[in-house]
Formats: sequence, structure tokens, C-alpha cells
Amino acid sequence: MTTLLYDASFDGLFTAIFEVFEYRYKDVEIVSRERFHQENIFAEIHEVLTHTDKSERVLKKMEQNLGKQGIHKLLKVFLSEDPELEKVILSAIQQSVKNPQENILENYADVDIMKISKICKSVDRESHRMTAFVRFEKMQDGIFFAKIDPDFNVLPLIKKHFSDRYQDQKWMIYDLRRNFGILYDLETSNFFYPEEKLEIKNYQEKFHNEEKNYQTLWQRYFTKTNIVERKNLKLHIQHVPKRYWKYLTEKW
Repeated sequence: MTTLLYDASFDGLFTAIFEVFEYRYKDVEIVSRERFHQENIFAEIHEVLTHTDKSERVLKKMEQNLGKQGIHKLLKVFLSEDPELEKVILSAIQQSVKNPQENILENYADVDIMKISKICKSVDRESHRMTAFVRFEKMQDGIFFAKIDPDFNVLPLIKKHFSDRYQDQKWMIYDLRRNFGILYDLETSNFFYPEEKLEIKNYQEKFHNEEKNYQTLWQRYFTKTNIVERKNLKLHIQHVPKRYWKYLTEKW
């Protein structure tokens, strides 16, 4: 068994996959350094140094075989943070190299391909819910701030949605779990990576006065329009799962 250790980046993973073919490894596993725990003392360790040219060569080959949609599916698997993401992506690429004329991502009889399909559906669902349930709050400096805590790393997938939709105001979306976010300054939207987690405890104290008034009115509206006799909590939770309530002003 040969274990390839990489830096947990997308380019790092595809560099590792390139080197699986380059060195003709057979019995192999790919593991990020942060998740590596050596259980097999006889395993050979191969340290992977990320090279974008190697990564791009694999991606270019996969785009020829699977198309851009196929690459997007592999990206979603990577962003899922699934414990077996390296295994199923490597399996898909190996199958594609052996069968370049086929779109192997449609071979649902294969266990790894079926898992890729299920992961993509879950990530798509989470991405959709983030675009639906994210709530921006106006801060004293005029920036509209939103905090999220998704099950998967979907921020890169929803960046374009918010960049296209909110072009007339400055905004920031911050992923609490992964400690990074997107900042839009009226011209460009870029990812930012703070050295330390942003302190959001009692951040409501930094709300703009307009935001405080808006939230009060919004909560009153939902209280007044609620019809107790027609309350159907089961149906409500089906459409708006409880884990998203923390984003919604009307649920505070």
C-alpha cells in the first residue's frame, strides 16, 4: 500500500492523482495531511507537492472525457468533505482513463459512481437551501453581513448567485464552520481567509439602526399573520428544516 499525502486543496488532490499515474501506483490511497493517521506501519508514504500544471493536465483530460459538467460534479464531491472523497474521485478518473469514450459518471451500477451521484444531490440541495435561507443584516458600516454554517463547503458554489443578484450593495457572507467567506465591494467578489475566527458574539450590537427597526417590524408581521388554528409544524419543518431556523429573523 502506498499512501499519498496532499495539502487538502483541490489542485493538491489532482496533483496526487496525476502522480498515481506518473509513478504507476496500483495499491494506493490518497489522504490529506490533516486527516492522516498511519495505521499500517508497512505503508509507503509519498509526499505530494502541489503543482498546478499537473493538476490542470488531469482536469483537461477529464474535461475531454466527461465535459465541464463532469468536472463540476467532481468539484462538488471535493466540497462535500466526505471521508471517502479522494477514493471515489480517484476511482472515477481511473475508470474514465480506461474508458475515454464513455461518460463513466452515468454508470450507476458502479458503487463509487453511485456514491458520487448521491453526494452531488446532497450538495446541490444544501447549495439551494443556502441561497434560499441566507439572511443579510445591515451593519453600522453599511455592509450587509450574513453568517452561514452549512453541512458542506458550498460557499464556492453559491458565490456567483449572490454576486449576480446583489450588485448594488456591499456584502459579506461568512462560513462559521470553515472560517472563510466572500466579500463584495461593489466591483468584485473575492474570498477572504481571516487568520483567526471572526468574533461574532454579540455582533447584534453593531447592527445599523435601520436593521434593528426592520427586524422588529418583520417579527411583528409574522406574529400578526400567523393563524394558530392552521398551524402545521410537520409540514413547516419539511419545507424549512429546523437547522436553518438560526438564519431566519422571524424565528428569533
